[in-house]
Amino acid sequence: MLLNVYYCTSYCDNAEVLNRAKRSEEILRLRELNGLVCRQYPVKETHLLVRSEDENGNKMVNEYVRQYKIGAGSYGKVVLYQSSIDGKHYAIKAFHKSHLLKLRVAPSETAMTDVLREVLIMKMLDHPNIVNLVEVIDDPNADHFYMVLEYVDGKRVWEGSGPPGGIGEDTARMYLRDIVSGLMYLHAHNIVHGDIKPDNVLVTRSGTVKIGDFSISQVVKDDNDELRRSPGTPVFTAPECCLGVIYHGKAADTWAVGIVNNPLVLPDEMNAELKDLLEGLLCKDPALRITLDAVTNHTWVIGDDGPILAHCLCA
Repeated sequence: MLLNVYYCTSYCDNAEVLNRAKRSEEILRLRELNGLVCRQYPVKETHLLVRSEDENGNKMVNEYVRQYKIGAGSYGKVVLYQSSIDGKHYAIKAFHKSHLLKLRVAPSETAMTDVLREVLIMKMLDHPNIVNLVEVIDDPNADHFYMVLEYVDGKRVWEGSGPPGGIGEDTARMYLRDIVSGLMYLHAHNIVHGDIKPDNVLVTRSGTVKIGDFSISQVVKDDNDELRRSPGTPVFTAPECCLGVIYHGKAADTWAVGIVNNPLVLPDEMNAELKDLLEGLLCKDPALRITLDAVTNHTWVIGDDGPILAHCLCA
């Protein structure tokens, strides 16, 4: 309901909102209408919200029992819940629609624009290195709105064993391969993440890396990834994004991979292959920066595992 009612009523009454944000939403809706959804199972959409308590006094949202807060974003909080049906834990992002509609994030966009886009993007995706959206709870008679996400019960990407200041090359290589695999999947679907950083790169208990948080991601058409809006976190932002001019989103994502990977290793004596990879990722000229395709076949990345394999249900 949020994807239809709020876009058509709250947004269409305000024509300025339909400028810069319109491109991504139109592309996503066209893909959805044409069945271009890369998922084995669709995201569950629930339009009835029941807020209650269990027998122990724990707050509940429908079937989900509140555990504790695990994070917060610009627009809402993230809380760990446990399903009373399957017993699994889920990370639930909670929002107030009224707040999203009031919060201006750009001259022609509200926070609702970003949340709508995030939901639409995640509804399209299914990949082992991408955090999965399980359910959207949107009651038209309630102000609360929830995104039920796969809970990554592990650690941050920089935590682990290795030399002081890093996690070691073997672990860093394993993590980098997963990050690149997930990002290549996004780019193959013409999605620019825009905020690749350690906080958005989580590691499961089994060691699999998953990319999350698509709140500022953008969708481009026909490989034309020219963007103007400055991406996420400044310290991970590519130099060209800070010039106030059009830049290429996929190349900017690639730069962020280099920034994330650099502190994962930090050995006193970096081997030549790793140094070559980092120099390619962190090339200031986006036209000369190494591409993700080239990264998959880089000697350091291949190691003993071979090139990174593509994974796509819609291929």
